[in-house]
Amino acid sequence: MENIKIKKADLEDFELVGNLFNKYRIFYGQDSNLESSKKFIEERMIHNESVIFIIMKDSIIPLGFVQLYPSFSSVSMKRIWILNDLYVEESARKKGIGKSLMNKAKEFAFETGAKGLTLSTAIDNTTAQKLYEQSGYKRNEMFYQYSYFF
Repeated sequence: MENIKIKKADLEDFELVGNLFNKYRIFYGQDSNLESSKKFIEERMIHNESVIFIIMKDSIIPLGFVQLYPSFSSVSMKRIWILNDLYVEESARKKGIGKSLMNKAKEFAFETGAKGLTLSTAIDNTTAQKLYEQSGYKRNEMFYQYSYFF
């Protein structure tokens, strides 16, 4: 695709990202809630709780985003970025957009001196798994992941 640029999203972009984020949530089986999605993204930006990159066509058409949350490895005493959200508009899929966002996330992690990136995906999301593996991610076979949710 031509005229594609990735930029770090800022507060002026919260509505664009919020629209994409709402679609991302729908993809994962959640009900549409555009206003709450925009508010969630706006709050992450206001409080500097995440880093979001948005990919645009012709500087006006949002095609996708990736959202990273900071964490730390106590053992290595380094930052780790959690690649929590990756979404590409249906019309832009299979055109390298997801891979470009993944590469931007890796570049950002390297530039910030992080140990690396980590991510999780649904077991049945084989399309994403393929992209992650092609991007150099390795499935964890050394640790079990546990969660406790309310």
